[in-house]
Amino acid sequence: MPPPLSKRAVVDRYFLEHRAKVLDIAAFLDRVDRAQGDGSDDFRVKSLEACCRVLLDGKPERARRVLELLSDHTTEPIAHAHVKGATGACAANLDTKASH
Repeated sequence: MPPPLSKRAVVDRYFLEHRAKVLDIAAFLDRVDRAQGDGSDDFRVKSLEACCRVLLDGKPERARRVLELLSDHTTEPIAHAHVKGATGACAANLDTKASH
């Protein structure tokens, strides 16, 4: 097994890729801000904003905490789905998981 990369090597190797991802998120949030109509309180946007706060809080295990924030932890089946596909976020997590 090769030795782990130094922090400098990780930054050198992956910075540009992740810079682009941050720009994508910023562009998405700008589009939401410029869009007309209701929806500024959409739980998906609020979930993404909560994820950004997790990224900046300086605490460990950011990836796990972001995934938990976006995941639906319910175990009981629902009677009727309100949409055909997944939403990618869970409104119920905004109050409970964002502060962890």
